[in-house]
Amino acid sequence: MVAAENLVEIAALVGDTARATVLAALMGGQSLTASELAALAGVAKSTMSEHLTRLERAGLVSSTVHRQFKYYRIASPRVAAMMESITVVAAIDCPPIHQPTSAKEEALRMARTCYDHFAGRFGVALANALVAREFINLTDCGGEVTPAGVAFFRDQKVELDAGRSKRVFCRPCLDWSERRYYIAGIVGACLCRMAFERGWVARISGTRAISITTAGRRAFRDVFGVDFTLLSQHVSRPVDRSSLRELSRS
Repeated sequence: MVAAENLVEIAALVGDTARATVLAALMGGQSLTASELAALAGVAKSTMSEHLTRLERAGLVSSTVHRQFKYYRIASPRVAAMMESITVVAAIDCPPIHQPTSAKEEALRMARTCYDHFAGRFGVALANALVAREFINLTDCGGEVTPAGVAFFRDQKVELDAGRSKRVFCRPCLDWSERRYYIAGIVGACLCRMAFERGWVARISGTRAISITTAGRRAFRDVFGVDFTLLSQHVSRPVDRSSLRELSRS
């Protein structure tokens, strides 16, 4: 059983505004410097260095040195899953705090990276398309790639290599803005990595939001079956807990 002191320490670390900003920024999957994180959090670099030391000591972030710069990132998929869960609770279960909708917020709702997989309306649409074509099964209990899905990913040269990782292979993750599932785990990470490598998506500077390129829209529409005409229609509704298959056909 986890000691109460450990829970209190983690909660205290995440509960600080500057440190929460750091973890949220790193959930984009990119590695950032202390200077970049300090600017995002609105604190001095020396103050940010202290925050990062505490986060790294607790195992929430890790760092690497490249040339003269030190880069920080989320330490593990477990930490990312924790942050995902906190975000969902904050967005759905807690009393809402009104914030005017901005262009940046709308971009995040449309398409973003969540650690190393796609989220937002695009992530949900991609999951729905793969479920509707019976390439993936997702339920509240977990997810799996079907035999047809294995053949599809093989034909698209998407390597779903679970042999080198202890990470969950395929799982549903509840999107805080859409209140529907997207694909996480190894499968979600492989899809995200493939899309970046092929130039189908591109990062929008200074945010976790991403843009889908012309080639990406064509590939996701023609190959994966994503209906982009529906992405502009913002429909946020409670999750039907029966299964994502029913959601994708609604």
